[in-house]
This record gives sequence, C-alpha cells and structure tokens, in this order.
Amino acid sequence: MNFSEVLAVNMTIPNTLIRGTVGGEALFSVRYSSFSPDLPVIKWQLKREKSVTIVQSIGTDIIGTPRPEYRDRILVFENGTLLLHNLRLSDDGTYDVEISITDDTFTGEGTITLTVDELISRPYIHMESSSVLELSENIVLNCSHENGTRTSYKWFKGGKPLTNETRFVLSPDQKLLTITRVLMTDDDIYSCTVENPVGSITSLPIKLTVYKRSSLYIILSTGGIFLLITLVTVCACWTPSKNCPVLQDPSMDDSSSNSIGSLSEPENPPCYSSPKYTEGFTQPTRSPACSSIRCT
Repeated sequence: MNFSEVLAVNMTIPNTLIRGTVGGEALFSVRYSSFSPDLPVIKWQLKREKSVTIVQSIGTDIIGTPRPEYRDRILVFENGTLLLHNLRLSDDGTYDVEISITDDTFTGEGTITLTVDELISRPYIHMESSSVLELSENIVLNCSHENGTRTSYKWFKGGKPLTNETRFVLSPDQKLLTITRVLMTDDDIYSCTVENPVGSITSLPIKLTVYKRSSLYIILSTGGIFLLITLVTVCACWTPSKNCPVLQDPSMDDSSSNSIGSLSEPENPPCYSSPKYTEGFTQPTRSPACSSIRCT
C-alpha cells in the first residue's frame, strides 16, 4: 500500500465546466476516495475578490446557517457533490471544493466553472424600409431580441451564410448589417441567428426588395398626372373678379342669390355699349339710369 494513498483524499471531477440557465439548476459533480471510515468535511466556495463560502457540511449535514442568497437553494450529497437550484446571473463564476477527513493529512481539492445565461428570445430583423432603390446608400439591418446574454450573431442571405463582400459591413458585435451600396443582386431573403452558451435561435426571414432606377420615372410620371389633374380642377373652380356689374338670372330668388358661389345682384342696371350702325338703322335708346354708369 502506498503511504500517500493512506494520508490523502483522492478527488476526481468529471466535468470542470457547467453551462446553466437563469432559473435552472447546476450539479457540481465530484467523487472522492479515502481509506478512512470517517465522514468527510465538505466545503464549497465561490471565488471573488474575497471568497464566499456557499456551504460547509459534515457528510450531508450542513454546518451553521447558509448565507441568505443560498438558503433553500443548495443540497449536498455524501460524495461531496453540490446541487444549486434556481440559478441567478450572480451565480456565474468559479467554485472551489475541499474535502478533508480527520485521519488524512492532505485534503482533496478541485475547481469547477459555472456560466449562467439567459435563454435567447426569438430575434427579429428591423430595417427602416423593406424596399429600396438600386444604388441606394447605407441600408441597415438590425438583428434585435429581448432576452439573452453573451450573444453572438450570424447573418444569412438566401438561406446561406453571408459572403465576405466589401459592401456588407458588420458592426463590431455583428448585430448590425450595413449594405453600403445596394445592387439588384441584393434583392433576397435575409435572416440572422443569435447564439449563446445555452442555445441558439434564428429569426424569421425578411425580404429586401430592390427596384431598378428606371422605376423612379414611372413613379414620377404617375405623380405628375395626378398633379396636373389637381391643377386643372383648381383652375376650373376658381372665378376671377370682374369690374363690370354681373347680370343676375331672373329665375334665381333672393335665397339662392345669397348662397355661397351665387351671383350678386348689381346696385344699378347694366349698361351696354352699342355699336355704330349705318344709316337706315335706329340706335337703341339708353336708359336714364344707365347714362351715369361708365363701364370699364
């Protein structure tokens, strides 16, 4: 029998990295062996600037009262394994475990790293307009999502990973895709995938429609027709003012003459300028009331 085997606790850790999600649980699995029949003293700590003791136990019996943030969240097994419930983002970190037995001189030690992340919500692509004109500058596609931590982004065009073209510019975090000069070949379906240590999810595809420059003239010409119709309608409805009195239709009564847009009644009878006739024709006689009125 080797002397060191008698005096030391031998510990093995199957998994030194655990990926956890907010609200889930993490199992810090360890195993140890010792020739001593005594119960082990197990101590778990979270590394910080000053290490935080999570739990200390003799076998499965917890010593003292756990810290408030760990109450009703921890369970220790006989082999030293720790189960942590209802994970929080603050649980993210490196955990040290020590197992010692009275008869053994050397304790067993190990380290496990826990990452805690939020699950990613379904991402969606936001852009100012889903249709653009060919050769337009700087159309921006934004891969947005509500939840998720430690995220990374991938872009797809037509269901295939985006090629490394100089016109396609990604932000440092790859969340924004900018097409610096839109071409007809950019008319396609786009999607983005968001990943983090606990999962990945892809957005629904969105269609970017690119119109040729010639389409602009169709739009302008159509708008010009409507503008022309509007101008003609305005001109037809507009009546210029006149200096001469306007004859009133005898068939119109007083009420109609006072309505909006009706002809106003002249204060004096109208006058007419009679052309000069050749001899043999008698000129019409002017009304006395008209003799004082001068037409302009």
